[in-house]
Amino acid sequence: MGLPNLRMGIIFLIQMQVGILENSTLLLTFIISMLSLHNHRLTDQILNQLVLANSLVLFSKGIPQTMATLGWKCFLDDTECKLVFYLHRVGRGVSLSATCLLSSFQAIKLRSSFSRWMELGVKSPKCVGFGCSFSWILNLLINIFIPMKVTGPLNEKNISLEKLKDYGCCSGIMAEKFTITLYALVYFSIDFICLGLMVWSSGSMVFVLHRHKQRIQHIHSNRLAPKTSHETRAIHTILILVSSYVFFYLLSSILTLCVSLIAKPSQWLVDSSVLVASCFPTFSPFVLIRNDKRVSKSLFACWFRKPN
Repeated sequence: MGLPNLRMGIIFLIQMQVGILENSTLLLTFIISMLSLHNHRLTDQILNQLVLANSLVLFSKGIPQTMATLGWKCFLDDTECKLVFYLHRVGRGVSLSATCLLSSFQAIKLRSSFSRWMELGVKSPKCVGFGCSFSWILNLLINIFIPMKVTGPLNEKNISLEKLKDYGCCSGIMAEKFTITLYALVYFSIDFICLGLMVWSSGSMVFVLHRHKQRIQHIHSNRLAPKTSHETRAIHTILILVSSYVFFYLLSSILTLCVSLIAKPSQWLVDSSVLVASCFPTFSPFVLIRNDKRVSKSLFACWFRKPN
């Protein structure tokens, strides 16, 4: 194993360890908060889906790529390669949908111009649960063709080498231009709709936050300070999540497009594509942990809990 591969392997290893630790901490915190009645928030249900999707991305593609980069020989067979690529696509799609749902939820909650049934609907746990369930079902169905186009590295009995694209431990069957165009149209149209909603909700929240700050400039009552601080902190968290997702999504899409268009992409390009795709699942838990006081309280309680 050369020095560049060793460096990339160490970067992958650090990224996976940090990402898995952060997402595990958040998942445990949200489960505890959902079980307790006084500390539960409606957005915890959406954040749970985001954490699960991030974990799925890290486990499905990050860990195998880390092991392959560090020098392990190909350890995935044909079925495992299909499952890894399929779960990675599903996790990536649910992560996008959960971020979009979270930002739209907060924007609708802040905007007073919406009709009353929208205000009641967004406050309903059933409405939020339906949105999360629909996101999983949609991504499970839209990526159902992925296992048909992915194969193991040694499964080349009936397929010519010219029709295979090397992804390191696994290979991809190069589809026809019509199939690629049709899938890209459906896949990216859904992504663009979610990104458009995220940009709209972010702009709406920035407008509401700016107007809110202008209104409270003339208010000097101390009793409004905690509520204002909480609202501002929640909006800032979502804005950071949305902006970081858009940035990593665009960069990941460019690298993925390069890997798809190049007949035999270099190992560095494949590794970089996986590395960037795992950046948001690693970065977003840090933002949530930093801005959610319940996490620090839970960790503090577990650390200093006296044994019976």
